[in-house]
Amino acid sequence: MAEITASLVKELRERTGAGMMECKKALTESNGDIDAAAEALRKSGAAKADKKADRVTAEGRVGVAGNGGKAVLVEVNSETDFVANDVNFKAFVDAVAAAALASGAADVEALKSAKLPSGETVEETRATAIQKLGENIQIRRLVRIDGGNTVGTYVHSNGKIGVLVELAGGNAELASGLAMHIAAMNPPHNKAADVPADFVAKEKEIELAKMSEKDKAKPAEILEKIISGKINKIINEVTLYGQNYVLDSDKSVEAVVKAAGGDVVGFQRLVVGEGIEKVVEDYAAEVAKAMQV
Repeated sequence: MAEITASLVKELRERTGAGMMECKKALTESNGDIDAAAEALRKSGAAKADKKADRVTAEGRVGVAGNGGKAVLVEVNSETDFVANDVNFKAFVDAVAAAALASGAADVEALKSAKLPSGETVEETRATAIQKLGENIQIRRLVRIDGGNTVGTYVHSNGKIGVLVELAGGNAELASGLAMHIAAMNPPHNKAADVPADFVAKEKEIELAKMSEKDKAKPAEILEKIISGKINKIINEVTLYGQNYVLDSDKSVEAVVKAAGGDVVGFQRLVVGEGIEKVVEDYAAEVAKAMQV
């Protein structure tokens, strides 16, 4: 039996991120063969990842990477905010975003096989991260812009909201400001022409129902003018171009963009966990139940 030294255990820990006792056990079982031990730990990590795969991941971070006219956002989820703020998790998110940009992956499934600088794939590194951090970790979404125009990016300081905006013309400073605006104001649509017709029709119906009988009795052209004014206000609220610019609230986004000779082609906005039903744990009830067993 080969001697399992502290330095050998340390080297294996640095390579795999596994715990000290797991590394020692793997080295003992492999008779000191560090490559075989590393492979065994990777397989073990994949098994643990499979066991955790059904656990809800509603926390996490958004990662961003960009170069020239190309940029990506990725949403990587964890089970708890504690892990989401771990330096190792943050590093993994950054690595995934960089791999998404470099590989040109169009979706999460394609991203899984992209290679990281370590030589491992994103999926292999995810399994290692699960083993190291002890939680289910999932790469949930990937969005990208690669039209060759100016791209503005923004990730909020807590890592929970990320934005990409594509700007034809204009400048990088404006693109960056627009990304911040979109993060804060969350416009569902870009321009008035992008608002669905059925939404407009429904809002007209609602506004008409809210009017008094006296107003409804007014001449058709006046009634239409009143309704149109209300609808235009609603459209301004739900479109990027119609909103007041957060960095210059006296002007609309449309006015600011046009003054800079630009045009917003489109944007992407991700919020961590949106659409995921979070599990609320009742720890007091759980402890009480355990004590009755």
